[in-house]
Amino acid sequence: MNTKKTVVVGMSGGVDSSVAAYLLKQQGYDVIGVTMQIWQDEDELKVQENGGCCGLSAVDDARRVASDLDIPYYVMNFKEEFQKSVIDYFVKEYQQGRTPNPCIACNRYVKWESLLQRSMSIGADYIATGHYARVEKLPNGRYSLRCSKTAAKDQTYALYNLTQEQLSKTLMPVGEYTKDEVRKIADDIHLMVANKPDSQDICFVPDGDYASFIEQESGTAIPKGNFVLQDGTVLGQHKGITHYTVGQRRGLGLALGYHAYVIEIRPETNEVVLGTKEESLITQVKANHLNFMSVADLKEPMRVFAKVRYNHRGAWCTVQKTAEDEILCTFEERLGPSSPGQAVVLYDGEYVLGGGTIL
Repeated sequence: MNTKKTVVVGMSGGVDSSVAAYLLKQQGYDVIGVTMQIWQDEDELKVQENGGCCGLSAVDDARRVASDLDIPYYVMNFKEEFQKSVIDYFVKEYQQGRTPNPCIACNRYVKWESLLQRSMSIGADYIATGHYARVEKLPNGRYSLRCSKTAAKDQTYALYNLTQEQLSKTLMPVGEYTKDEVRKIADDIHLMVANKPDSQDICFVPDGDYASFIEQESGTAIPKGNFVLQDGTVLGQHKGITHYTVGQRRGLGLALGYHAYVIEIRPETNEVVLGTKEESLITQVKANHLNFMSVADLKEPMRVFAKVRYNHRGAWCTVQKTAEDEILCTFEERLGPSSPGQAVVLYDGEYVLGGGTIL
């Protein structure tokens, strides 16, 4: 009787997920490799255009790695789920003057919710990815993410929204390694992806032109409007609110004699509000759509370390519940502007306490 546990590894064709599959096989799991086909068309001409974690080239690379590791490999179609939970959300948020984080949505609703359900339906015990994070069960019985061994690559921010059920069935083996160590493992076992570059851009907008993508996807032209000061003084004309995000300084196309920052986007009046750097600084962030990890809920104010964007170094704040689904973070230092639609993620030491969507 086979008592081995079966794990489905989401293989992107990159070095991290490839090494994750190798490590789990070494640990004695029955490993199945899966690449999620989530947005790309079956057009071979796009193979080279769309690299990164979701391009068609990912399938070719992942299949070759699976063959080298001697594990079964499949491509699963999640286009419908990705369209609904990621692309439609991305477009709607930008149209409402917010700055979404599609990777967070993809992680929660596609890479975990949909992949986990399908993996369980074929008899798997776990799913695994190549993320730089660690899953741990705490003394209080709850599952939480622990920061990875390497702060430079830590990816807990983008994973804060995972549920207890999802965490209980998740393995993240590369969280115990640095990036250099992962590449060395891949090189030692002669994986062809050992030196493959990391993906950077949002996979479904490879050219980075979000505004054009939104117009194309929605079939709606984004109207021009006014740049204004907080008091309503008109400064000039903007290209459409989807071209801007709170905190942006470059690409405004205005000569004001000082560095201007986007400090607010007003979709109801189609205005982009500009201000000085001093005016852009904040000490408080509100968030909703909360998800707690290391605790079931926040009962009283707590001093935590928080990040308000993926590449934020983090800062100390006091967080408190202000409503059933709302928190207020009061920071001990002034921060650059936080973008509504992004996430604020709270850390209690090395562990993710929870987080929410910035209002």
